Amino acid sequence: MITGSLPALVTPFANGKVDVDALKKLVDWHIDQGSHGLVPVGTTGESPTLTHQEHDMVVEVVVAQAAGRVPVIAGAGSNNTAETVRLVTAAKEAGATAALVVTPYYNKPTQAGLKAHFLAAADCGIDIIIYNIPGRSAVDMSVETMGELADHKHIIGVKDATGDLSRVPKQRLSCGEGFIQLSGEDATALGFNAHGGIGCISVTANMAPALCAQMQQATLAGDYATALKITDKLMPLHLATFQEPGLVSAKYGLSKLGLCTQEVRSPLVGLSDNAKSAMDAALRHAGLINSAHCPKP
Repeated sequence: MITGSLPALVTPFANGKVDVDALKKLVDWHIDQGSHGLVPVGTTGESPTLTHQEHDMVVEVVVAQAAGRVPVIAGAGSNNTAETVRLVTAAKEAGATAALVVTPYYNKPTQAGLKAHFLAAADCGIDIIIYNIPGRSAVDMSVETMGELADHKHIIGVKDATGDLSRVPKQRLSCGEGFIQLSGEDATALGFNAHGGIGCISVTANMAPALCAQMQQATLAGDYATALKITDKLMPLHLATFQEPGLVSAKYGLSKLGLCTQEVRSPLVGLSDNAKSAMDAALRHAGLINSAHCPKP
């Protein structure tokens, strides 16, 4: 079962190239910290600026390093259906558990176009998680369309980044209670699970895998009091992480933990000084670093 805390892995770089050694260390660290699965080469993994060869290689490395210890959901989205099919097929050949396929961005397809796109991906023969993020893709998959797609044996769930918690019970009705619903928004992950979700594909979990995993386990056990206490520790980090692009913040946080460099690819750039100060304070609040690691500004 795909459930719990699933970090949307960053792709570490060193001198302009994918840092494979750092990537392998991140995989082991996340598993040791209690993450329930891994999601490489989504947008947080800088998929828009990776070459096709790099994209496929990152999936292969993560699958091999995870070695079946946790599920691996490979990012495989594009606004080109043929390219999506290629990415999904490559994820299948690499041994990924499932593929994460975003609603096609910029094209703004109709609901019929969305159905055709996702059915083509699902026909590749690997389980598909729909990624519905209208704020970035400029198209919203309707609850009704998702319900129709859920009839396909390989369309098994959704990463929902609509920010609308009422979608969860609506999608339970449309897609069935067994349809996997994962939050795509860290700040509302607790409420998402209270409405029927069973996990989160998380940016914050890059830096705080143990806390995010513990919060997810608490909600899934029905212990919302504990989940709320953990969320109180994490909320400043959720907010600071998205003050500027989330993956840039995640790499900054990981650099503070000594796990990878801050390096990102253009058009992204490093954090501003104000964003760094907010991240430093949030990392301290969560107990991830102390003043010795990061003096207060």
